[in-house]
Amino acid sequence: MQHTINTFRRALLASSLLFAGLACAAGYPERPVTLVAPYPAGGAADVLARILGKKLEEQLGQPVVVENKPGAGTAIGAAAVANAKPDGYTLLISSNSTFTLNPAVQAKLPYDPAKGFDAIGMVGSVALAVLVHPSVTAANVPQLVAAAKANPDKFVYGSFGNGTSSNFAGAMFNNATGLKMMHIPYKGSAPLMTDLIGGQIPVSFDTVVAAAPQLKSGKIKVLAVASAKRSGVMPDVPTVAEAGYPGFDMTAWLALVAPRGLPADVKSRLDKALATLMASPDTQEKMKAAGFEPAYSTIPDWAGMVTADIARMKTIAERSQIKID
Repeated sequence: MQHTINTFRRALLASSLLFAGLACAAGYPERPVTLVAPYPAGGAADVLARILGKKLEEQLGQPVVVENKPGAGTAIGAAAVANAKPDGYTLLISSNSTFTLNPAVQAKLPYDPAKGFDAIGMVGSVALAVLVHPSVTAANVPQLVAAAKANPDKFVYGSFGNGTSSNFAGAMFNNATGLKMMHIPYKGSAPLMTDLIGGQIPVSFDTVVAAAPQLKSGKIKVLAVASAKRSGVMPDVPTVAEAGYPGFDMTAWLALVAPRGLPADVKSRLDKALATLMASPDTQEKMKAAGFEPAYSTIPDWAGMVTADIARMKTIAERSQIKID
């Protein structure tokens, strides 16, 4: 009789725990969600985080707080999310800089790009641009190349971090043009843009999101975009390929991810929220106005996709002699 009672109690306890777990998942989210942008305020990832954060709030019914965690070419922010509790309350919005470019040039990172995250979805891309200070008289890429070859000591280029798409674009540009401009890495787009505007560096590779406001005020000049096709934000600006370097293409893609191990119900809620907000014309219009190319897709095999892209980026890094300075 006592054995029967104990068995019943254990079954009741197990049922209660299961019900509590289901109730918790069904109630997600019950408090604010943190969306980490691994760059300082003002960069492309930060701008996108604030656009998507507002839209996520509408879908989830809870505040979405954007938290900037810059440094180490996005590694600090990425590691913070990868090591967070996988409960859906800590998310990361970042680019291929985090997931496939950094890993292509760094043997050791404080996070595993393939196994450390659950992908919620791809949200789009953003073009990079070849930017110069107004004191640089070049009006196009061939003139910049000629000026840099004639005065190699005067030309360096800045990027928004080691191992980022900005770094890759600059190194690829050096390789394609035969230049040897020294690389100056910054801790994000905002400090990079500040020094370009101030004339501390003559050339930089940055996103069209960061560049557009400064171009309107005449504080910087744009010579080309690094993507395979022209940017919708700067339709009159030629690509580097059009400027005489066929095949040149470096574009930053962006994805929303969470720590690996999300409960199925929580992941389903986030999946549906992202799909819904990305289908919204208002979201797409806001992204396009900021300089992004919206392109939502799910990523069924995140690890496989990331691993394959890392291998491709390693080939580019070796060919373009990209190294962590």
